[in-house]
Amino acid sequence: MSNSILTLPPPRPHARLAYGDDPAQFADLYLPPSSVLPAPAGDQGANGRPTHPVLVMVHGGFWRSVYDLAHVGHLCAALAAEGYAVYSLEYRRLGQPGGGWPGTFLDVASAVEALPAVAATYPLDLGRVAAVGHSAGGHLALWLAGRHRVPSTSDLWAPVETPLRGAVSLAGVVDLRRASGLSVGAGVVDQLLGGRAASLAGRLEAGSPYELLPLGLGVLQVLIHGDRDEIVPLELSRRYATRANSLADTCTLTVLPGLAHFELIDPRSAAWPSVLAAVRTVLDG
Repeated sequence: MSNSILTLPPPRPHARLAYGDDPAQFADLYLPPSSVLPAPAGDQGANGRPTHPVLVMVHGGFWRSVYDLAHVGHLCAALAAEGYAVYSLEYRRLGQPGGGWPGTFLDVASAVEALPAVAATYPLDLGRVAAVGHSAGGHLALWLAGRHRVPSTSDLWAPVETPLRGAVSLAGVVDLRRASGLSVGAGVVDQLLGGRAASLAGRLEAGSPYELLPLGLGVLQVLIHGDRDEIVPLELSRRYATRANSLADTCTLTVLPGLAHFELIDPRSAAWPSVLAAVRTVLDG
């Protein structure tokens, strides 16, 4: 397992943008190199520049405060170089006031709903927005794509004004019930939900992408997982893809032989072509 990407200083984003009052409620924005060039004739966005499709990036770390968005910075920069505006989210996490249920979920939803305000200044194409997330962030990325399915009685319900075209899960914790049963992350799923998952049917129904299926609405779902992953079991992605397709959702699973957990966020690794292809599928397909 290679985690050398975690030791590299992250590249600097184009901007850091607050979407709430808490210090953890902000996003880093990475823009394509073309954003600093004179605008060509044609479709013009904010400040007279062409607009870019938007990738909402959600970092992992088992929803815990000891992990922040810095470790996905290289992936963000690589995707921006391919022509995408990458909006990398920070959010309240376990160990911080307001982290866990429901604050972690509500934060990432609020960040997405702040995109129209961001687009007033930066050249974003809000008709082409998708999410990508790694590990716990894979869970949140798919949850963002499916939150229109959250029951109106749930603590997580909020109006969806900025829908997503799809989501890419990189080694995601996409089935909270099964992850709890397997004690993934030393019981962190139960910490996220605020109790034993098996006894919290309502929270599972609203907070687990597996339970939200089918996402419908033409929401594209792409899962990527290494077959050597010892942190998040491949079984979770397989279960999710099987159920999604049985319910007529559009979902694909790519299993990468010989790869573990962190290669999926390392643009220098053999996972990079699959990650880029997945992003192109959900935003350009």
